[in-house]
Amino acid sequence: MTRTNTKQADSRERNKFDVDEYLSEDISLFNIRRCFAYLKHVKGSFIAAFLVSVAGNIAALTGPLFIEHALDTAIPAKDYALLGRMVLYLGLSIAVSIVLGTVRNVIVARAGQNVIHDIRADLFAHLQKLAFSFYDGRPHGKIFVRVVPYVNNVSDALSNGILNFILEILNIFFIIFFMYQVDPKLATVTVCGLPFLVAFILFLKPRQRRSWQAVSNKNANINAYVQESIDGIKVTQAFDRQTRNLATLDRLQEERNKAWMKAIYISNSVWFSTETISQAVYSFIYIAGAFWMNPMASFGVLLVMANYAWRFWQPIINLGNIYNTFITAFAYLDRVFDSIAEEVTIKDAPDALDYTMMRGHVEFKDVSFSYDGKNQVLKHIDLDAHPGLTLAIVGPTGAGKTTIVNLLSRFYNIKEGRITIDGQDIMQIKLSALRSQMGIMLQDNFLFTGTIADNIRYGKLDATDDEVKKAAALIGAHRFIEKLPEGYDTRVSERGGGISSGERQLLAFARTILSNPRILILDEATSSIDTGTEQLVQEGIKKMMAGRTSFIIAHRLSTIRDCDKILYIDDGRITEQGTHDELMRQEGAYFRLYRSQTE
Repeated sequence: MTRTNTKQADSRERNKFDVDEYLSEDISLFNIRRCFAYLKHVKGSFIAAFLVSVAGNIAALTGPLFIEHALDTAIPAKDYALLGRMVLYLGLSIAVSIVLGTVRNVIVARAGQNVIHDIRADLFAHLQKLAFSFYDGRPHGKIFVRVVPYVNNVSDALSNGILNFILEILNIFFIIFFMYQVDPKLATVTVCGLPFLVAFILFLKPRQRRSWQAVSNKNANINAYVQESIDGIKVTQAFDRQTRNLATLDRLQEERNKAWMKAIYISNSVWFSTETISQAVYSFIYIAGAFWMNPMASFGVLLVMANYAWRFWQPIINLGNIYNTFITAFAYLDRVFDSIAEEVTIKDAPDALDYTMMRGHVEFKDVSFSYDGKNQVLKHIDLDAHPGLTLAIVGPTGAGKTTIVNLLSRFYNIKEGRITIDGQDIMQIKLSALRSQMGIMLQDNFLFTGTIADNIRYGKLDATDDEVKKAAALIGAHRFIEKLPEGYDTRVSERGGGISSGERQLLAFARTILSNPRILILDEATSSIDTGTEQLVQEGIKKMMAGRTSFIIAHRLSTIRDCDKILYIDDGRITEQGTHDELMRQEGAYFRLYRSQTE
């Protein structure tokens, strides 16, 4: 397996499910500041939780003092009234600490969920703004894992973890104060083991971070492969690849398990060292109190100091666990925040116009384009489509036909040249204004989980039921919808499962028509429709294109004979243009392609 070692990894490598993504060896201070920016939104809850926790800790720390007083004063003097009060005070201190601890947990849990909600909402909103190039270069499973599992994994670290970290530090100072009030010598014995633990943790820190980064990578690889396999299950079964796919998953899981065990081994080393040092300290307290101190410490003092020593090392153990949580969480947080920090390249210019009254006059002026910055897909394209013109784009696969409409829709930014609509550069038109006046039907007719009506209404959420039905009837979809068990209320599963590809295409067409665009883009609009249905669809297309500037990409040339102009694209250039009859008379590439289909 290859590991990507630079942030600017080649997109072909980055798009593999089993290539690890690069992360910095050090925890990003910038990402830590971003964490605190989210915590500011719930600072009131954190302050309340902090005050409640402090009060609860103080109540808990007074308990051992009552025990000492009972053992060293009340019992030797047989003062049962004093003993009863000490027991009562001890019970009250325990009860108060439990109640305040419960209140604190509720406050922190609610605040933590609010923080996670904000992070996930910001991440999802940002992902929807990113250009197609971001998704072209990454397996979608590696993107999905950041939105749900990774954000879930950091919830405790951002809410409970940070507050607990502050509280445990404060708690250590409280305990030290109480210990020195009881016996300064034994208190000094208790804190002597701390420097050894700090040195050991600093030694493990970089190794621990690297190990959890590796676990994060392996989890992302598994998620990407599983999602890819599920999406391609039909191909898997058609080619009988189940056994090979399972072997690949086993390999990925074995790599993940190795990384996980290494991370756990290092993390448990922190816990083991803390436990070992703390147990040694407990032993030294009894040894020092019984044999080295003169006079020997009383039984009450020894018991209380052992209790405080346990309480002293307990927050240190907790800090070790919190540290482990932070190391794990930041391996995931880096991925989440790296996604949020991903530059939005397709965005409105500062002075962009809200141009909402398009006539639909489209011009390409010396437009060239490359997806990877190396290989030119379009080369010096010039075209002029007047309002109401129907323009067909044909040519061999990979010639650049879809790229033309992708640039017009601003799915990618233009590298060279200009594209204008009614004389306005599309780079100076707000994206919302541009796309709201375009009806785009892509090759992938994606349907969302929901009803038939919901999917048609997707491009115009305020459309009435009558408008939905009219759009479906115009394109010939009403007929098959009415035959479904619940008509327009029939639910479809993800990607339109249970509906044929031709029916999905009709629904996508109805969705496009309902949006009532000024510019219509049809990319292989009838590729999945049978010949009989195509005739109905063509009638609907003609009605739809009336008065609109239309771009039609088609391999089936019989569907574009009546277009006002036909462009033949080859190797990124317009090599022929004209009407069907004009191009047939030229007997060039279009003529040969048309004859090969008709014959």
